[in-house]
Amino acid sequence: MQAKYISYQETNAFSAVVLDYISGNDQLKAFYRYSPSFEGFAQAIANRNFKADRDLLVETLQRQYASIKTPAAVIKNIGLLNDKKTFTITTGHQLNIFTGPLYFIYKIVTAINLAADLKAEFPEYNFVPVYWMATEDHDFEEINHVKVEDKMLTWNKQAAGATGRLGTADIEDTLIAYKGYLGISENGLCLSDRVDHAYTGHEKLSDATRDLVNALFGKYGLVCIDADDHRLKQEFAEIIYKDITEQQSFKLISESNAALEALGHKPQVNPREINFFYMTDKLRERIVEEDGRYIVMNTDISFDQHTLKTEITNFPERFSPNVVMRPVYQEVILPNLAYVGGGAELTYWLQLKNNFDHYQIDFPVLLLRNSALVIDKRSETRMEILGISHKNLFSKTETLKNEWVKAHVNLQLSLDDEERAIRAVFDQIKLNAYKIDKSLSQSADAAKTKALKLIASLEKKMLRAEKRKHKTSLAQIENLKEKLFPTGVLQERVLNIAPMFVLYGDDFIESLISSFKPLDHQFTVLFA
Repeated sequence: MQAKYISYQETNAFSAVVLDYISGNDQLKAFYRYSPSFEGFAQAIANRNFKADRDLLVETLQRQYASIKTPAAVIKNIGLLNDKKTFTITTGHQLNIFTGPLYFIYKIVTAINLAADLKAEFPEYNFVPVYWMATEDHDFEEINHVKVEDKMLTWNKQAAGATGRLGTADIEDTLIAYKGYLGISENGLCLSDRVDHAYTGHEKLSDATRDLVNALFGKYGLVCIDADDHRLKQEFAEIIYKDITEQQSFKLISESNAALEALGHKPQVNPREINFFYMTDKLRERIVEEDGRYIVMNTDISFDQHTLKTEITNFPERFSPNVVMRPVYQEVILPNLAYVGGGAELTYWLQLKNNFDHYQIDFPVLLLRNSALVIDKRSETRMEILGISHKNLFSKTETLKNEWVKAHVNLQLSLDDEERAIRAVFDQIKLNAYKIDKSLSQSADAAKTKALKLIASLEKKMLRAEKRKHKTSLAQIENLKEKLFPTGVLQERVLNIAPMFVLYGDDFIESLISSFKPLDHQFTVLFA
């Protein structure tokens, strides 16, 4: 695949806070610690003070990988985590079935490439790409479906509790439908075998997801971690108790939110007084404080401070962080340097720095994941015929159509010259009228406004009339936009890897690996 690049600004698809962050806007510097650059990483390496147990981390990962065939690159990277000169580069995502939208793939490739770039820049250190599996998330409706081209496949089940603990025995019908789409080509069968092995070879969704991600990215050394673990949570237990009883995260993040809003940026998440759930099999419910007791909503479970302390000490795995405390947990148990996320994630991480400072946990470098638009051969041919460049593609459909018509007709469809002439005429009329009677100048202005409106209306009618002569080409523009921007949004937010893998196989991921440049902060356009 051939890669071309454009600025994120030119895509018109990213929020102001994201654009301000990647451009280094001074107003945001209070909300993060290091810039997403080699200079920022040099500072992060020098300052990283990892206090957790590396041996425990390695032992936990080895146990989690015991049930799958582990590539040598993954085994090596897990072992390297025992070395004090080894750091992780982490991205995270929910356990979407069959990997979900393409941006899940793009997140992981960005983390892999960033780790490689850092190793080249700082050869005396090791950098391990990590996929943080959001196994404790309970939003099943967000992960139970996948779109393959124009068809939505849904895993229908009665689900409760953390998604990582869900059984996969009843996913068979959805799996068959997905494999049916993949077909019997060599590439289709390759991915079909991988998803079948993953979802029929494991009882839990967490293990199935690890198996599939490992099949796609294991050769690049990507390490998957499931932090829903008793011993890992023990390292976080002290902060769990403090945050539930002192509720500092609520105060600090609320202050950061107010500061961001004062700059004109909308916060992505809002903290609660208590930012933990109580979690057991098939249960993940919020904890709230009422009259000095800590109550698990929709249950009969409650604690006073003493029994809460005992429960956290004995069963830390029962306390699950929400979206604002999960990042703190991540940085406690991983020797992490960077978090790779999408625009929404980057925004909520900017809300969290004060909370990290309070708990004296190192704040990582924040990196916007790479984004991409994949243009197939047929679409590329259509673009060439229509004279549309990869940059033009990001314009609105009507803008594209108007520009095409103006560029492909011999007649003059713009009345700009005539508009300027009318303005000049009425300005002279106004001057003459003013000499006769000052009050007549207002009438002259009104007449000019009316004439200009008529000119603008006539120009639109001329453009519409010309469009009717070019229905076929304009319909092709609409079809092109709909194919590359399904439902009007970036392709990566809707499409699954399936159609890409059927067409290109593992070469698709190889192309992403060779094309993504994490620290260049540019949008990638890939021509197949």
